Amino acid sequence: MADYYVATKNLSVGYHKKTVLENLTFGVNRGEILTLIGPNGAGKSTVLKSLAKQLKPIAGTVFIDQKDLAGFGREALSKKLAVVFTQRLRTELMTCRDVVSAGRYPYTGRFGILSAADRQKVAEAMTLVRIASIADADFSRISDGQRQRVLLARAICQEPDIILLDEPTSYLDIRYKLEFLSLLQKMAREKNLSVIMSLHELDLAKKVSDKLICVGKNSVERFGTPQEIFAGNYIRELFSVTSGSFDEAAGSMELEAPQGAPEVFVLAGAASGQEAFRALQRKGIPFATGIIYENDMDYSAAKALAVETVSVGALEHIGEERLKRAQELAVSCKRVICCRSNFAQWEPENKALYEILMQRKAERTACEA
Repeated sequence: MADYYVATKNLSVGYHKKTVLENLTFGVNRGEILTLIGPNGAGKSTVLKSLAKQLKPIAGTVFIDQKDLAGFGREALSKKLAVVFTQRLRTELMTCRDVVSAGRYPYTGRFGILSAADRQKVAEAMTLVRIASIADADFSRISDGQRQRVLLARAICQEPDIILLDEPTSYLDIRYKLEFLSLLQKMAREKNLSVIMSLHELDLAKKVSDKLICVGKNSVERFGTPQEIFAGNYIRELFSVTSGSFDEAAGSMELEAPQGAPEVFVLAGAASGQEAFRALQRKGIPFATGIIYENDMDYSAAKALAVETVSVGALEHIGEERLKRAQELAVSCKRVICCRSNFAQWEPENKALYEILMQRKAERTACEA
């Protein structure tokens, strides 16, 4: 692992000499984001605390720039590594500027007095993460999103090569999650930082990370790119998913599908059917759907929620056989929902199916009249 800026070799971590995870070997380069994913209690925070030297490894070695972490003193490590962990700070009567300024203490000497250059660094960090307007606000009275930005600014003030973050988006709404991770990604690129963090949000982890570590029972099960990790059914296995579904390719989750013979047929495709699928799932109504291309945005939800999905591979011809099966399903259902009425020239079968369903609807209406 010598080529990595931060690396571990045969690392075992835990508390009070009790091993939580063992034989961890992985690494991250400068400018890369490495994210730990895995079920609650698997040991992600324990790994991060060991990398931060808050916990002593039970065995193995952590390297920073090919040097053993054990050889770094507190001040030297503070200039290399900054942490943004979830524990609440005791910040009575501290402004946001005061909290950010704490990032300069590795450079201020014994008395902790900031120089003009230090104050300039603080101002730059606050401007960078867009919190200059709340510099004089009481840190204990700002929002969670603002608080995370302040802590990131404090970390940036340390001018580290590495930032460790433990579930940094846990208390944030979707706006602040996206803003925070976008900012983190920008910092990694522009400041050439090694970012190592844990995340619960798998869809965001897939999008923001260069590398992923999958923390399973007692060990790191996989280490690789998002493309390598989010393949097959591995994520379902990692999290022991027994109800509902997770689509690795789309990074999306669906609740458990209704059971039983389909009562409704949904003519979908071209990203038109997902709302109908989920509305039927919420009501517990089993349904069938088609004819959907397998690269269509509807396909992932259909596969997860429908009793049966009539589908066709990307760029394949639909053909009479699939049209016939879709008709059979539609006839067997009590009700039909058509989510679309316009069809591309390469899917005449879906247009024909729509016309057949509309004719059936007209006939049924006439009979009821």
